[in-house]
Amino acid sequence: MIELGKKQKLEVVKIVDFGVYLGESQEAAQNERVLLPKKQAPQDVKPGDVLSVFVYKDSMDRPIATTREPLLCVGETAVLKVAQNTRMGAFLDWGLEKDLMLPFREQTMRVREGQECLVALYVDKSQRLCATMKVYPYLAQNSPYGIGDMVQGRIYETSDNFGVFVAVDDKYSALIPKQEVHGTFKVGEVRQFRVTEVKEDGKLNLSPKQKAYLQIEEDSRHVMEVIDEFAGVLPFDDKTTPQVIEREFGLSKAAFKRAVGHLLKERKVKIQDGRIYRING
Repeated sequence: MIELGKKQKLEVVKIVDFGVYLGESQEAAQNERVLLPKKQAPQDVKPGDVLSVFVYKDSMDRPIATTREPLLCVGETAVLKVAQNTRMGAFLDWGLEKDLMLPFREQTMRVREGQECLVALYVDKSQRLCATMKVYPYLAQNSPYGIGDMVQGRIYETSDNFGVFVAVDDKYSALIPKQEVHGTFKVGEVRQFRVTEVKEDGKLNLSPKQKAYLQIEEDSRHVMEVIDEFAGVLPFDDKTTPQVIEREFGLSKAAFKRAVGHLLKERKVKIQDGRIYRING
């Protein structure tokens, strides 16, 4: 059976002026053949030749073969660029003459022309090829990474209940658990993360934080930057509510207190009258 959205080897059944018809065998019935347009066919092609092609649908919604290589096949993920936005959805450049549709309902955020987004390819209920940004079911669970490894991942969805969903290397399934989420995480953003757990099913748990001793240094630098933004005097101290700390620093209260403690120890700040002061010199 000829499969939509997949690369496959098919046999040349019939040659016509506008191309060649392909099928699984020479005996393929008329409704079991697909057209490879003339401009795509080798010049010396003859009946019985076997060609490697990808099957999709043309602008008239008819199955058609191409010898061009798409950037992804059904069930796969890839990062594609938005070629156009319309009232029906976005259209993505996936290496073929006809762009790939990304319906509004399959977008986890509204995309803009020229933007790159991670998508998977699927066949919808109308037997059309479409893209989806809801890639969770399509991501692999056999990553080569272990606990403590630093990885690069693309954020593809956020959830108030579960946390932030990440595609490591744009293909492996990972999650930043809700309790690890501090600060702002935007869909489409690519960041560095630390692997904190490899689950039995192979999925990864991540943290945006580095190992503790490195993270304290980074958080301390960030706190100092914010103090400088307040002209050297922070109008609250380490007893401030977690909500204010989260808003101003994107840190948990515990991380903030560790950073302030580190700065106190290094004599870079002092706490006085409910404020944190930079110590100059």
